[in-house]
Amino acid sequence: MRIVFGLVMVVGVGLAGFAAMKTSEYINATKAREQAALRRIVPTVEVFVAKKPLPFGHILTADDVMAIAWPQNAVPETAFRDAAVLFSSDDSKKRTVVRQMEKFEPLLASKLTEPGENAGLNTRLPRGMRAFPIQVDTNAGIAGLVRIGDRVDVYWTGSAGNLGPDMQGEFTKLIESGVTIIAIGNNANENFEGSSTARTLTIEASPQQVARLAQAQVSGRLSLALMGIGDDQEAVVADVDRRGLLGIEAEVVVPVEAAKVCTIRNRRGSEVVEIPIPCTN
Repeated sequence: MRIVFGLVMVVGVGLAGFAAMKTSEYINATKAREQAALRRIVPTVEVFVAKKPLPFGHILTADDVMAIAWPQNAVPETAFRDAAVLFSSDDSKKRTVVRQMEKFEPLLASKLTEPGENAGLNTRLPRGMRAFPIQVDTNAGIAGLVRIGDRVDVYWTGSAGNLGPDMQGEFTKLIESGVTIIAIGNNANENFEGSSTARTLTIEASPQQVARLAQAQVSGRLSLALMGIGDDQEAVVADVDRRGLLGIEAEVVVPVEAAKVCTIRNRRGSEVVEIPIPCTN
């Protein structure tokens, strides 16, 4: 009896598997016939679309896209149909999304950068950092020497105004050290090798640094000093005024006690006369 029951179970499982296989084949064959019929009615071509929502600034990868059949007579003019065109053979040169795209939206040239092209400063700034432009004098400092990616020290020169008697005249102070230049003039391309004599250099700074630099820029003049590539030493805070520049030491005024004078008073009629005498204590 047990043998018969086992045989029945084996035959049942086999029939169920066979039925499932035939059902799958039928479904696939039906889909193939439907797609073939659709192609005969509306010719289609493969177009790359977004596999998921793609935000602005997203670096495009092969996992973000998929190819689907698209009506041939409705393909957007700048849509990507060839993976070799969409993705560069150089892995370091990737496209960046410059306009937000939704799932299954066609990838268009107007919504992506060229391979390796910079999409803008806001896509390169680390979390919590800001881009701040500094006005520089093209006739002084490091004008014409800097490139994007260089690090600089920022010095402020100005007058202390009415902050105290010990702060008279102009002096120079180091206010920020080792900040990174991320744009020169209107150019933020890291491969830019042209002249860097622009009057504006944009640096990467924290909100606190931005506040200091903004105040420094409206109250004095800023100068930059280029740092070495491998320099990791913290700059020493330097305050220099004209006296320090010329090596003139400030005069120290020592208060002088007035000499003590002892007197006695003598009255002569209606007149009082003070007569000096030696002080005993």
